[in-house]
Amino acid sequence: MEHKAGFVAIIGKPNVGKSTLLNRLLKDKLSIVSAKAQTTRQRIKGILNHDEYQIIFSDTPGILEPHYLLQEKMMNHVEASLQDADAVVFVCDLEESYMNPELITKLLAIKVPLLVVINKSDLSEQNEIGKLVAGWKKHLKPFAIIPVSAQNDFNCTKIVETILEVLPASPAYFSKDEISDANLRFFASEIIREKIFMHYQQEIPYSSQVVIEKFQEKPDITAITALIFVERDSQKGILIGRGGESLKRVGTEARKDLEKFLGRKVFLELLVKVEKDWRKNENKLKRFGYTS
Repeated sequence: MEHKAGFVAIIGKPNVGKSTLLNRLLKDKLSIVSAKAQTTRQRIKGILNHDEYQIIFSDTPGILEPHYLLQEKMMNHVEASLQDADAVVFVCDLEESYMNPELITKLLAIKVPLLVVINKSDLSEQNEIGKLVAGWKKHLKPFAIIPVSAQNDFNCTKIVETILEVLPASPAYFSKDEISDANLRFFASEIIREKIFMHYQQEIPYSSQVVIEKFQEKPDITAITALIFVERDSQKGILIGRGGESLKRVGTEARKDLEKFLGRKVFLELLVKVEKDWRKNENKLKRFGYTS
């Protein structure tokens, strides 16, 4: 069999389970997962390797109408993933409407094979799923429509099988032992950010940015110092918590996940700093790596 390889963009609105789906497809936890919307901020490439193929998935921020500069840059990552895609997986759930003309127009503009994946299909009756499949088929005419449950690993292998039908013959783009093009510092920052999304409400998760200041691999331990930036002094106080207890909880949980991810002992130091209105400032966003 001729070797296949290519890029597949995973797109969709916030809170449809894109990151959970990517982790399921890769059989590894690569993207952070949260019940809160807008968890993914940048394009994350996850690489699925096999002797006969290599699929490079791009998990992208949820599609939204930008309200500030950071969100504009998040949407730039979506556009970038579409530009080099050999196929596109559009993830929706039971609430997504194919009657949205603006959405349909955007999806019809995609020139490569489009797969519609209806996630959370375990939460509805079969006849309702059938109606959704018929509706998407009528309005969009995609290459395939696949009902799945990423949470319960239902029908997810069908996505890979369908992608392989349209993926071009090509040598691998990355080494077959790589799972992503991102470095360990990026994953360390994402693991910490996931815990912030998990334990804080309202604006705290969205106003927080994690920067790895030190990542030092010693013979028997990895020492990591992470700076957590927020936009206001009041947010800093909430993030730290009374007696530092809230920040300690984040650090403890993040350290355990980092040790599991890295396969070795980790010393993790968390520091909180204020960077006023960083989400709306071009120079500050560039400093945090949002260059697109």
